[in-house]
Amino acid sequence: MAASAPADPAGGPPPPTDRARAHRTLACVAGIGVTQIVGWGSTFFVPAVLGRHIQEELGLPSEVVFAGVTIMFAISGVAAPRVGRHVDRHGGRRVMAAGSVLAALALVGLSMSQGLVGYIAAWIAIGMATAMMLSTPAFTTLAQVAGPGARRALAMLTTVAGMSSTVFWPLTGALDAALGWRSTVLVFAATHILLCLPIHLFIVPAGAAGRAPEPAGGAKPAPEPPPAANHRLTFPLLAIALSLGTLVYNGLSLHMIEVFRQLGHGPAVAVAIASMIGPAQVGIRIVEIALGNRYAAMSSGLVAAATLPLALAIGLAAGDALYAAAACALIYGISNGLKAVVRAALPLALFGPASYGAYLGRLAVSQNLVSAVAPVVFAALIARLGVGTALGIAIAAALASLAALLALWRVTRPAA
Repeated sequence: MAASAPADPAGGPPPPTDRARAHRTLACVAGIGVTQIVGWGSTFFVPAVLGRHIQEELGLPSEVVFAGVTIMFAISGVAAPRVGRHVDRHGGRRVMAAGSVLAALALVGLSMSQGLVGYIAAWIAIGMATAMMLSTPAFTTLAQVAGPGARRALAMLTTVAGMSSTVFWPLTGALDAALGWRSTVLVFAATHILLCLPIHLFIVPAGAAGRAPEPAGGAKPAPEPPPAANHRLTFPLLAIALSLGTLVYNGLSLHMIEVFRQLGHGPAVAVAIASMIGPAQVGIRIVEIALGNRYAAMSSGLVAAATLPLALAIGLAAGDALYAAAACALIYGISNGLKAVVRAALPLALFGPASYGAYLGRLAVSQNLVSAVAPVVFAALIARLGVGTALGIAIAAALASLAALLALWRVTRPAA
């Protein structure tokens, strides 16, 4: 018969065993992973599939329809620091559950919009909702639950959440064909209430770190942050590195088919090459899940930052060479796949778990603002200056991101 965990000397509940923590972590990865798929699929990806019908029925220009996503990122970025601090102190259950309710209400508002004012108002509310249920609160909650296994759990979550477009692009198209765009959005609203809200209420733990509060007489002091957190350059260098990387990833990812087409590949070949990015992303995340605990988070960050300009340089230099284009897509996918894990894991390694949510929230401000403008900026660069100039600018930004990360590695080693 297995021995039970020793009781807390202060009279509180016994600490969780490794097996109990592992089971709870897997439950949270699965549950929060589902809510991330629904959260991104029912918001960020909506204009990509429903945008044409929304544009026609509301009489809005295409750029206004897609500006909804820009508004979402901007509002979410502004709200993220406060949400992160709240989750650090109180856990993610209530704020993520409230995010589900707000997302449902916002989507109902979107489905009922009749023009510009209603459409913009709905996306403002969607931005607030995503700040409360996606990325920052999800990563912070999972790190609290997983404890020492947080890095692997975060890699698992980003892998699951990365399936959002795979699930929601065909689902949204099928619902639109059967029901129309307004009813499709209402189905998404109902999904937040019927699926995401119960997950947030019953799977996400109550209280920070997923445990009962310490008794007053046995309270423990907050853990000391890693030495790297105290260096005055740590946060700005990390923010610069992640924001410049986000500029390139989010700016190019929506245009990769057009990039390959303008490099000299036919439409069908360009689609086939771009489709290689997704499997590469998933593959490298599986490697991170299996082997990530064997090397520092900074190592993954440096690989992601170094492979990005390499991939783009290969694509630019090789032009219409098929094998070089395939190498470009695969290496770009590896970089992009690692990026999502690094964005979650590196701040945890540098700043520690106690203020992880607050730092994620602060980092989200610049990253979300960059995410809001990057697709528009690169669309204009490709259309007006050509793909060569656009890739040259992207390579320069990627090299600057790598330089910032190398500087960060020098000032923080061996903490990360």
